[in-house]
Amino acid sequence: MASISLQNVTKVFDRRTTAVSHLTLEVRAGEFLVLVGPSGCGKTTILRLIAGLETPTSGAICLGGRSVAGVSPQDRDVAMVFQDGALYPHLSVYANLAFPLQVRGLARTEMRRRVDEVVEMLGLADLKDRKPAALSGGQRQRVALGRALVRAPAVFLLDEPLSSLDPALRRTLREEIKALHRQLRTTMLYVTHDQAEALALGDRLCVLRDGQMQQVGRPMDVYDRPANRFVAGFFGTPPMNFLPGRLHVENGAGSVVFAGATIPLPAALVGAGTDEEVLVGIRPHDLSVMPSGQQKDNVLAGRVDLLEPFGGWTDVHVRLPSGAKCIVSASPQGSCRVGEEVRMRVPQDKLHLFRLDGTALNTGNSPTPETGV
Repeated sequence: MASISLQNVTKVFDRRTTAVSHLTLEVRAGEFLVLVGPSGCGKTTILRLIAGLETPTSGAICLGGRSVAGVSPQDRDVAMVFQDGALYPHLSVYANLAFPLQVRGLARTEMRRRVDEVVEMLGLADLKDRKPAALSGGQRQRVALGRALVRAPAVFLLDEPLSSLDPALRRTLREEIKALHRQLRTTMLYVTHDQAEALALGDRLCVLRDGQMQQVGRPMDVYDRPANRFVAGFFGTPPMNFLPGRLHVENGAGSVVFAGATIPLPAALVGAGTDEEVLVGIRPHDLSVMPSGQQKDNVLAGRVDLLEPFGGWTDVHVRLPSGAKCIVSASPQGSCRVGEEVRMRVPQDKLHLFRLDGTALNTGNSPTPETGV
């Protein structure tokens, strides 16, 4: 296994399209790091730069502490797994697995040992004589993973390998990939636009937007303490509610006024804030609905516009007096009805405050030292 270091890396295509901008990122040896962000944010370009399939416009890339400037892809000791598997259609599963070892001139006995080991590891024994056309999507991706594994590279690069599979199969293979990493402890850099996949897989996440790093950290740190509004809104289903408000601070104590309510704030949420306009973020599952007759502190009032049942929970769409919308993820056993006046309890310690430029305001949500902003 080897560490990966990107130092102020920029990639510009056609002298005008910046795919990656001044990216500095350290991936520890043996770590599983996930690059996550919307389509077109530069995730795949980063993998291609590390693999040597693209050349950086500026900056440096090191593998295992050594610069790979001018080093050809085949000499970088990395293996890349693509979204479509990229198998040779005319070769059997066994021959697909053996091919990269044949190219390297490995001895026949060692080649057979490695292929047999991977076949056993991935449960491909009953499929080794089949051609790719006779395999399911999940089986083809297993073979693609196996073709990377058989090389025993220092670094694995996985480019959305599960995106074309159905949800149940994605979950199964996701578990297998995580188990493989625990077993092998090889450095893995995994690209996805799926937030749930990123949270489930990564030792750490690197969140990207428009080629720029937004935040790096452990999955739940990124989820619980987003560095900015983009990161906060990217994670969570349904996404975080954002409502305009105003922060008031006096003698170290603070409160936020939004949606017709005044909510006192814990000191950690006030941070270094002053009296200013803010965006208040609340995750739908942190809100709870109560009948309008139950008058309590720290509540927002509104009318139910829509109910979306999802089995284990129901998303309650509430229209606030200002006209803004707010979503609450509630128990399916709740008695809300469309058109009903309801109140929503707001837990003070679950609020997220953002300046109007989108950066996190409060200490509790401030970025870690690893963040990119």
